[in-house]
Amino acid sequence: MTKPPKKRTGRRIQSVEIAFNILDAVRKNDQITVTELADELSHSKSTIHSHLQTLEEQEIIVRYDDGYRLSLQVLDMANDVRDQVANYDVIVDEVDELAAETGEIAQFGLEEHGKVSYLYKAMGNQAVETASRAGGKQPMYSTSLGKAILAFLPSDKRDAIVSDTTFASKTPKTITDPNSLDEELDTIAERGYAIDDEENIEGLRCVAAPVRNGKTVLGAISITGPASRITDDYLHGELADSVQRAANVIELNTKFS
Repeated sequence: MTKPPKKRTGRRIQSVEIAFNILDAVRKNDQITVTELADELSHSKSTIHSHLQTLEEQEIIVRYDDGYRLSLQVLDMANDVRDQVANYDVIVDEVDELAAETGEIAQFGLEEHGKVSYLYKAMGNQAVETASRAGGKQPMYSTSLGKAILAFLPSDKRDAIVSDTTFASKTPKTITDPNSLDEELDTIAERGYAIDDEENIEGLRCVAAPVRNGKTVLGAISITGPASRITDDYLHGELADSVQRAANVIELNTKFS
């Protein structure tokens, strides 16, 4: 069963939406022209050109040959965002250590706009490459990171996120209804860690633990590997212990506001 997304209320400014749609299209292309943007976004070339000129004057984009790309100011902004996360360096150290220790993918994510956003990713020496990357987003209900965060959020925030979620099957094992998700979140809250048993990507299993300070949930840390290596005993034993240990280290070394 799926639930339609709730309608968002409030005044929307179309010019801002167009500008962000342009930035998103520019981000996804190495070089894109005014004509290509107009066709992709279904706006006139004059509208697109006006927005591009404004974005260029603000130094957010750069004219590049016959097209446009994002400017390095965006990278500078991204660095500022990273630095605003409490004790980013501690998180990096623990994620790197997990990747080195297990040989698999280790990641840290936090909740933004009802999804899990990746803050940092490290690759172990036998890791299988995945599409996840810093700044990328995935559903909370199909990922161990997302479920680990959801399970420990205050009930009102958790319920608001779940009620505003559109469930879709990423794989045959994906949870696709809120009641089943609530049952799993209760289990996660009892045992202290979450798993993704090929629910987001077929062939991959993950385990994650939340990083908390009382009722505050900073995010979660995870390990991901192929199902052929990540057996049940390994997943619920050594790997679960490892992510919980890493989460505890981050908690002890993080100054929460």
